Amino acid sequence: MSSSTGPEGGLPVRMPRPRKPGRHRRPEPVVAPEGAPALVLAVPGRPSAPVRALAEEILSIARSELPGLDARIGFVDGADEEFPALSAVLAASAGERATRVAPVAVGGAEATEGVEHPEEPVPGTEPGVVVVPLLAGPDPAVLDRIRRAVADSGSSAELAEVLGPHPLLAEAVHVRLSEAGLARADRARLFTVATAADGIVLVTSGGAEAVQVAGITGMLLAARLAVPVLAAALDEEGAVARAAAELTSSGSQQLALAPCLIGPEVPEGLLAEAAREAGCPAAEPLGAYTAIGKLVASAYGAASGITATPAAVR
Repeated sequence: MSSSTGPEGGLPVRMPRPRKPGRHRRPEPVVAPEGAPALVLAVPGRPSAPVRALAEEILSIARSELPGLDARIGFVDGADEEFPALSAVLAASAGERATRVAPVAVGGAEATEGVEHPEEPVPGTEPGVVVVPLLAGPDPAVLDRIRRAVADSGSSAELAEVLGPHPLLAEAVHVRLSEAGLARADRARLFTVATAADGIVLVTSGGAEAVQVAGITGMLLAARLAVPVLAAALDEEGAVARAAAELTSSGSQQLALAPCLIGPEVPEGLLAEAAREAGCPAAEPLGAYTAIGKLVASAYGAASGITATPAAVR
């Protein structure tokens, strides 16, 4: 004979308990609902094959955060089929949504073949297109061009916020510094890096407003590294040199330049010139680091009302 606890004369068998969701369980990913607005990533700077590959990788990360997401790339300064202009992508996206085939009830039965009707809007998902600028911070000149592209497209696209400031940007900058050997890779400071900087010039573009926003990310970075961080604008003459001089006068002896920039928005050679101006080595731009894709999904969600899986900060 046997019992509910196991074979006769044997030890009790522990039955597995049903797993319940809790705060330590990874949340199930949210899936973009049918009819959700398309995400169009507005990519600034000079279009090129490497820039397109970077944008595609960022969108791949965003899709993993929000499965089912319809995501496309529009180049702010694009002008051909290889690098389509943002206004053209927006116009095409809006046109596809307007002519999408929808079921029509006829005599109690659904007839869908060969009939095109404007799609009924899904509650909470208007507008039909959300434009997410591929910018870590506000750049008035680029944002003005994006707004003009939206107007030229004739669509009712919603323009999402830029990606920063955010703790994930501080994480991304930290990672790029550690990859360049300019910062410790962990916050616990369990080992030393001989070339670790004791002062960081955090560079951005977009003038005073961009510097102010980058300064918030800089405070978060300073807390991670326990070194002073000053933000400076690449597009303001002498700003990088002044930030470097201020750090040096306050006691920093080994500086590093850290871009709070994704990459495409920076003219070629400008970061190298800034590093020479500051007299220090530089880390790489943020690029397609995982946090950037998460922030793109988050910006889209805030504009569309669709919340993606919360992103964790390391």
